[in-house]
Amino acid sequence: MIKTHSFHIPVMGIGFTIDTPLKVAQYGMDSVVSLVDDILLEKLRKMYSDKFEVPYKEITDKIDDFRAKRITSYLNLIHDLAEKKFEALKNVTAEKSNEIKEYISMLPDSSMIKKEFKKLTLSGFNFSEIKSWAKKNLTMGSIDVNIMTKVDKDNYSKGERLPVEYNDAHAALRGYANSDLRSSLILSAGMNPRLYAYMGKFDDFYPTENGEIKKKIILKVSDYRSALIQGKFLAKKGLWVSEYRIESGLNCGGHAFATDGYLLGPVLAEFKEKRNELRASIQELLNQVLLSQDRILPKKPLSLEITAQGGVGTEEEHDFLIDYYNVDSVGWGSPFLLVPEATTVDNKTLNKLVKAKEKDLYLSDISPLGIPFNNLRENTKDLEKEALINKGRPGSSCPKKFVALNKEFKEKGICTASREYQYLKIKELDNEELSLKEHQIKYNKIIEKTCTCVGLGTSALLAYDLDTKVEGEGVSVCPGPNMAYYSKIMSLKDITNHIYGRSNMISRTDRPNMFIKELNIYIDFLKNKIDETRGSMNKKQEKYLSTFAKNLKEGISYYYSIFNNVKVVFKDTRSEILKSLDENKNVLLLLTSEINNLSTNNTTR
Repeated sequence: MIKTHSFHIPVMGIGFTIDTPLKVAQYGMDSVVSLVDDILLEKLRKMYSDKFEVPYKEITDKIDDFRAKRITSYLNLIHDLAEKKFEALKNVTAEKSNEIKEYISMLPDSSMIKKEFKKLTLSGFNFSEIKSWAKKNLTMGSIDVNIMTKVDKDNYSKGERLPVEYNDAHAALRGYANSDLRSSLILSAGMNPRLYAYMGKFDDFYPTENGEIKKKIILKVSDYRSALIQGKFLAKKGLWVSEYRIESGLNCGGHAFATDGYLLGPVLAEFKEKRNELRASIQELLNQVLLSQDRILPKKPLSLEITAQGGVGTEEEHDFLIDYYNVDSVGWGSPFLLVPEATTVDNKTLNKLVKAKEKDLYLSDISPLGIPFNNLRENTKDLEKEALINKGRPGSSCPKKFVALNKEFKEKGICTASREYQYLKIKELDNEELSLKEHQIKYNKIIEKTCTCVGLGTSALLAYDLDTKVEGEGVSVCPGPNMAYYSKIMSLKDITNHIYGRSNMISRTDRPNMFIKELNIYIDFLKNKIDETRGSMNKKQEKYLSTFAKNLKEGISYYYSIFNNVKVVFKDTRSEILKSLDENKNVLLLLTSEINNLSTNNTTR
């Protein structure tokens, strides 16, 4: 199927894209809903049911399988409401023609649909003719969902642990599988073998004879090897991955899954080179498994898409990813946080994002998952955390417990951002015989964690003036570094015009190229890793740092060849790009030398 738009809106936080499909799907734009917080989904289901006068019956936590049922009910409601909006848009009348004009105006200028519409309306607006044409040619955006595979907490009833299918990610998967949606499930945060095996229980994930799949699987990955391993693992269950969504390891929003120094450009090049090999090897394996399972064997090759996201910010970068690396769609995340017509952000947070500069956006250790997390300095959730620390009561009350995954102190698991965990951990720390300096370093690491599973959803409650008595009013927000270059609130038309080069929403002239920005972040990341091992480097750390530096060196060489040889793009910025490559190359030489010195010193001790 030909996509209406060449961009998609990725999942952002827990609440920021919670209802994005209801805002943009009627314009043919694909977007992603997070399935982490069923409590938030239920609150929004009630709100939208009241707003659109849809019968509502609360799904309480006393009902069996309430998490899955809440997710199914919310997704079905959003699907129904979005379809009604889309049908109304196509049902063109003299009084209601603006919506279809908006749909067409936001399409890329190269769009065949746009060209056909212009031809059709050249001699006037024949409503009957346009209505008939719209029904045949316009498509609704996909309502996709995201599951973080590792956020799969065990659940209990009356003190007894429930079967694995009641785990959080498993229940979310079931909630999506039982919904009416014909869309895609995006799996992020690495492999969860039990969850992947569980997917095999739902027929919607399997292909029909003509190769159609009602519920497709998308894997979010940051390197080719991970894609191949996970793709084959799922194929062995009879499941096909329809899209590999490549995300920059560090130049992205939310959790940052750093590669071992593999940069986005070389990663995209490997996918481009091996795309057919990836498809053929996995399809062959899949067909064998489908035969052994006595399932339908598709008669033609299944569709395979490669998409990319992370730090893209100009039409030139967008088009380069599509034209040079042959990606099928480009993800635009952080800039959409400044588009109230697309995302749900409370006013206070929106204004903080508008003013954010590079110094305000940083890679933090605040996530309870123990994964580096892109953060906005002085967000209200972190200020709330600091206030509790100053009162001598660090840690959150942990009202939702979605990431209560640490089992150091309890079999049931505790969240590392919770008051309970931090109290026990500090007590344990106090019993260690450490110097004041060592004690303070470890203490700071304990209290640094923030209650993100609540904070990343609260913005939606505040934006819609819903009850926050349980959650509090603190908001966590996780824009990527690219946010620094956008400094105004935009309309949906503004951002689409920017993506397609019809206008420019970036007023600053000093924004680095997306590949250079990612390289800068990786160099800083390596510096920090070297600092962490200073004075105590072991063989494993030495190997990691040396491999990391080697991969960065190869990445820089790759970029030299690209920017020297591709003459038709980045003409205005090429000299600046090459200068930045020279600077990073020199810094990397010094860092490599430092790694070698630390290794030598460690050996001679």
